Amino acid sequence: MANEFDPYREALLIEHTTVWPSDRYGLNTQQQQCVETALHADPQSATELTYVRLPTGFCRRIRVTTDDLARVLGQDMTASTQGHAPEKHDG
Repeated sequence: MANEFDPYREALLIEHTTVWPSDRYGLNTQQQQCVETALHADPQSATELTYVRLPTGFCRRIRVTTDDLARVLGQDMTASTQGHAPEKHDG
């Protein structure tokens, strides 16, 4: 289950990652970077946000969902993306 945005953990953030499904929702590299930048610039708006405790701080992990794509890119990606397993992508 995703955590809520946490200002305390954000203050101790030392890295962030973005988790995409294996097909990356059919987006090109430029679109992926746009989505990642937008989500990490406003992590409160991310649908699935978690924090991972590290020895020296926290890592913010955002799993990209179709809701995020609809909000950031203005596209409905639901029909073309069902049944895909997530794959980790560092960003």
